[in-house]
Amino acid sequence: MPPHLSIIIPAHNEERRLPASLTRVQSFLQSQPYTSELLVVDSGSTDGTAKVARQHARGNPTFRLFQESRPGKGLAVRRGMLEARGDFRFICDADLSMPIEEVPRFLPPALNDVDVAIASREAPGARRHGEPAFRHWVGRAFNTIVRQVAIPGFQDTQCGFKCFRAGPAEDLFSVQRLDGWTFDVEVLFVALRRGYRVVEIPIPWYHEPGSRVRILRDSLTMFLDLFRIRRNWSQGLYAPRSPAAPHSGS
Repeated sequence: MPPHLSIIIPAHNEERRLPASLTRVQSFLQSQPYTSELLVVDSGSTDGTAKVARQHARGNPTFRLFQESRPGKGLAVRRGMLEARGDFRFICDADLSMPIEEVPRFLPPALNDVDVAIASREAPGARRHGEPAFRHWVGRAFNTIVRQVAIPGFQDTQCGFKCFRAGPAEDLFSVQRLDGWTFDVEVLFVALRRGYRVVEIPIPWYHEPGSRVRILRDSLTMFLDLFRIRRNWSQGLYAPRSPAAPHSGS
């Protein structure tokens, strides 16, 4: 039988943060009443990320490491989502800026009949801790553009913690094309047009230094990606959902 939950950690040059995060995630999973697995996808790291992951894998039969030769968060998440076997598949940033103990709020019985649940730093009830003002306002400006160009109605598409049911995950990530940061918007854009139910979950979020996002350069790329997503959709590059892909509650 497949595990109930897969946690997928995309990792690029994370040898410093990964050991403590893996220990904390594994401890959390071992305390839960359901079966689970933990996946790390190393995307083009030039440090000891893979070595750290292999060390953690010793004695952990539910842990798996995958490696991609190129960097790219979208690339890493896509690989992890399609390699995962869980009924629910949760993307988890390596810095654990959202405490891993929040995960049950994204799963039944706390949350039912939802296909995609996205953590939100902006939804009512969310709390941010220690975030620099400049980073915050750049994020809000990008979200305003996202709502105008691609996804109206969602306050935070870029938080690195999201949960997908297995069927929608396989459907969406089999057509997801962007390898970089904007994969979140791409997947949600397609999900909404597929008719999947997507909800925002307000979370506590703690700023951790060491973000891989280069504010000026990456912001321009992400802005242009929004129009690539719309173009891809208009050109039919996101194939129709398979009839086998489940809807909410399946």
